[in-house]
Order: sequence, then C-alpha cells, then structure tokens
Amino acid sequence: MIVLGANQYGKAEVRVVRVNRPDGGPHTLRDLSVSVALSGALEATHLTGDNAAVLTTDAQKNTVFAFAAEHGVGEIEDFGILLARHFVSSQAAISVARIRIEEYAWEPIAGTGHSFARSGGEVRTAAVTVDGTRTWVVSGLRDLVVLNSAGSEFWGFARDRYTTLTETTDRILATAVDARWRHSELMEWAAAYRAAREALLAAFGQTHSYSLQQTLFAMGKRVLEELPTVAEIRLSLPNKHHFEVDMSSFGVESEGTVFYAADRPYGLIEGSVLRDDAPPAPSDVAW
Repeated sequence: MIVLGANQYGKAEVRVVRVNRPDGGPHTLRDLSVSVALSGALEATHLTGDNAAVLTTDAQKNTVFAFAAEHGVGEIEDFGILLARHFVSSQAAISVARIRIEEYAWEPIAGTGHSFARSGGEVRTAAVTVDGTRTWVVSGLRDLVVLNSAGSEFWGFARDRYTTLTETTDRILATAVDARWRHSELMEWAAAYRAAREALLAAFGQTHSYSLQQTLFAMGKRVLEELPTVAEIRLSLPNKHHFEVDMSSFGVESEGTVFYAADRPYGLIEGSVLRDDAPPAPSDVAW
C-alpha cells in the first residue's frame, strides 16, 4: 500500500523592507527575508487535487507585507510568532506553521537622516601589477550595500512603445558598490582605504539623486577630491530595486513604508571618473 507521508507547503524568502518615517526624525530600516511553511490536514490536495484547504502561497506573501505595514516589525522573534499564530488560528486545516526569518542589518550613514550602509559584508580588494621597473596598485571594495530611503528621484527619461515605468520624485535608491581606484604612487594603504570608503558613503548619502548615474559620478568625484593620489576610479552599481507593495486590493495601505526588494532583473550602471591630467595606465594593468 502506498500512502502520503509528512508534507508541508509555503512561501519561501519573502523579501520585505520596512521603513519607519517618524515626523521630523531620522528614518530607521528593517530588512527581512521571511519564509512560511504550513502543514496540517492537507491530504486532499495531494491525493485528489481538492484545494479547498489550501491557503495560497500568494496570500501568505501578502500577509507578511500586510503585517509589516499594520503591526510594524519589532524583534524578528515577535514578528514570527505573530505570523505563525495568525496562520494556525485563521486556517482550520493548518495545525502547524513554521516561520523562518533572516534579518539584514543596516547602519545609518553619518550626517544624514535617510541613508544606510549594510552592516559588514563588503570585501576589500587589491590588484597589483609590476613590470620590472614600475608598480601599479588598484585598491577597492565590493558588495558595500547602501540605501537611501529618501532623496532620490527618476523622471524625464526617454520613452518608446515598450516603456511602462512611471516617473517618480520619491523612491528608494539602493546599490551594492563595486569600486576600484588606481593610485598614482605608493602610500599607506589602510588609511587610504578608510578615506576612500568614507568618501563613497558620504557622497552617496549627501547627493540628492536624479539618477544612479549622477550618484555614480558624485561618488567617484568625492574619492578623487579626498585622495589626491588616486588617478582614476571605476564603479559598478547595480540598481537594487525596491518596489512599494500595493496592498489596496485587500484593504491595507503601505503609505510609503513597506517595500518588496527585487533581486533580478536589475539595472547595472558602470563608469569611470578620472583626473584629466593623470597619466593613463597601460592596458594590461590588473583591475
């Protein structure tokens, strides 16, 4: 005899970003990945295709968004308890709800009220080229994740028959900075790295952005201004899109606080900023 064994179903990795916007105060940010798994009297859907007891995974996702909007996000343990109790108490067929949450920490960028850097996680890089008589050093970092919860617009762009994007004067701007800067002389590397990182963060947080391209140039320019021995910087900035969740269909308003963090597809903005009087590096210098 063949029988159905243990089973569960749910919605995995719901990416929800909750922005708290107190009147006149600095913003705070909670960034979560929430996974839901439900089990109980679900034999019918497996054995006969009867879905009467199945709460759709789309509804589970929407519940995460709605609870973030209506209840906020305190401690992630409390948020998980709130969700799990809701699914068990509201669905007669569900006897067990398992909620797993990962939280990604952010820290404010000094001097701003709406700019953040992901706590830890960036990788420091270096590339050195020696040809026997000369030495070139390229320092850098990657995966420095930063976010502005205000101070970013995007409008006035070209349109064609396939354009669906709406213009906005208030959006979340987030990216994972990959920056590499070429030195014109040997120096104290640790201090230069700290200064370059601080310059990148300061420019990102202090630039009212009309495009990520504009922000890229401002970040590169700030590094060159702060470090006279840097001849050129190259930046690669993926646009880490955050879309406000439309919950109007089930009677919940986000009011600019709950966002879906999409990981792909994404815009990729790349460019270099250099001193026009700096000697170019040979084409075979490692970056």
